[in-house]
Amino acid sequence: MGLFSFLTQELAMDLGTANTIIIYNDKIVVDEPSIVAVDQHANRLVAIGNQARQMHGKTHQDIKTIRPLRDGVIADFTAAELMIRGMIKMIKSRGKMFSPSLRMVICIPSGSTNVEIRAVRDSAEHAGGREVYMIYEPMAAALGMGLDVEAPEGHMVVDIGGGTAEVAVISLGGIVCNESINVAGDVFTEDIQTYMRQQHNIKIGERTAEEIKIAVGAAIDNLDTPPDDHIVRGPNIITSLPLEIPVSYKEVAHALDKSLMKVDAAIMKVLEKIPPELYSDIVKNGIYLAGGGALLRGLDKRLFQKTRIPFHVSEDPLRAVARGTGIALKNIGRFSFLMR
Repeated sequence: MGLFSFLTQELAMDLGTANTIIIYNDKIVVDEPSIVAVDQHANRLVAIGNQARQMHGKTHQDIKTIRPLRDGVIADFTAAELMIRGMIKMIKSRGKMFSPSLRMVICIPSGSTNVEIRAVRDSAEHAGGREVYMIYEPMAAALGMGLDVEAPEGHMVVDIGGGTAEVAVISLGGIVCNESINVAGDVFTEDIQTYMRQQHNIKIGERTAEEIKIAVGAAIDNLDTPPDDHIVRGPNIITSLPLEIPVSYKEVAHALDKSLMKVDAAIMKVLEKIPPELYSDIVKNGIYLAGGGALLRGLDKRLFQKTRIPFHVSEDPLRAVARGTGIALKNIGRFSFLMR
């Protein structure tokens, strides 16, 4: 082993709008919400990840919680750098890291502009990355689901994360056609907040809406095994008196319908662009679902009804992109689709 390889540590990072996952030595060593809490007066980091999320919506005037990424890209450069640096320190504090010299592979949305790609690279370099490589999210998701992305065969991936929904067709180690829309987990959360306000006159925060989405989130209103209603507590918008309301999966499916129609449209748009030979591969192999949005109950059934093509949900959809990024890290010399 040469001196350079001994001193250089390698890690793969799924820098997501909702969660950031870091893989080191083929193991997930960090899996935390993408959020930081900052002391505005002292201009210092107070908390990161789960600790910061617990503070979200409950802080006083000195402390501010910031989600550095919006719609899959960096919205707050300083907070993003603090978050990346802090999460790398988490690995070091657990005795995993030895050297400050880092080789990193980070995944980015397929619709990222050059400016957005540079923002991710700069944040990673400022946080200690010496060699920073990029991989597009649908490609990472395909690798994470065990697909042979270099084969002369078409694979279609739909990755619904926190900030973006990515639809892409992959063949011969490249993206043939793709669509990236800013309709994903965050928009679904906002839809639930709006629905609760309009239909039940109850005001709920982002965290409560997220809990509803996890407990009774659905894409269709006729599930075979429906979940129990979820009890929501909050103030009445008009009187400010406390309310307690049961919410069913059918209500959530109704609340999310307009946003899910945009995901349907993005998938149909990509299907229209696919060359005929690849289209037949996709009909034969089916379409693969990844990302947190894939956990919505009945989403695969809804999309099958729209496209007449079977959909396969990844075994662990939340971590498919992170696993693929880890695979890319091990094959830096082999994969030509990695960007410096």
